[in-house]
Amino acid sequence: MPTSGIHLSVIVPAYNEENRLGSTLERITEYLGQQDYTSEIVVVDDGSQDRTSEVAKAVSPDILVIRNEPNRGKGYSVKRGMLAAHGDFRLFSDADLSTPIEEVEKFWPFFDQGYDVVIASRALPGSQVEIHQNWFREMCGRAFNKVVKTIAMAQFSDTQCGFKAFTAKASEMLFSRQTISGWVFDTEILFIGRKHKLKMIDVPIVWRNSPNSRLNMARDSAKIFWELLSVRWKNLQGKYR
Repeated sequence: MPTSGIHLSVIVPAYNEENRLGSTLERITEYLGQQDYTSEIVVVDDGSQDRTSEVAKAVSPDILVIRNEPNRGKGYSVKRGMLAAHGDFRLFSDADLSTPIEEVEKFWPFFDQGYDVVIASRALPGSQVEIHQNWFREMCGRAFNKVVKTIAMAQFSDTQCGFKAFTAKASEMLFSRQTISGWVFDTEILFIGRKHKLKMIDVPIVWRNSPNSRLNMARDSAKIFWELLSVRWKNLQGKYR
């Protein structure tokens, strides 16, 4: 049941993104302005040391800019933006717009069918990966997805694509229970959704790799592995009730 006059909120987490955030927000603003529904954009500046907030505000005074002090992590930023948003549907998108904003159109038929969560996947038949990652990152990504399926989330073949949408009710239920501030927050959110028997689906999308990803698999793999294990441990402790 609608809870506000805003149909769609787009949440963009950003850390030191002054060079590409402006074009991303301009494209999102242009697209949303062409739709027949109301919308809002929420940018969460994760303690940037550059002009990320100023760039966001310069695109439009209507963009809500929230700033973390200090840097807290992508997961924390998405959580904060989701819980601050007012839309009946809430989409988070990476600042590089690797998944074009137009791909949200593929989500609406599933929300019309009663789904609570619709996520983009690069691994499904029908997905179009127009610009690939380098071979090492693709290999690491496949290995990561196998670990995720084994430890926490067998339902989906790609939990990490940064383009996911939720109903307002699902968003408030899931993100209020989220505990992980780093890269594995996506998996935790989907794990909680499965535990609470939310109706969730993944959808093939267009995706274009951005060469400036902040995830370093060689550096971050150990932390990611332990965060994945922590999802299971927290569940056993009853953290997600």
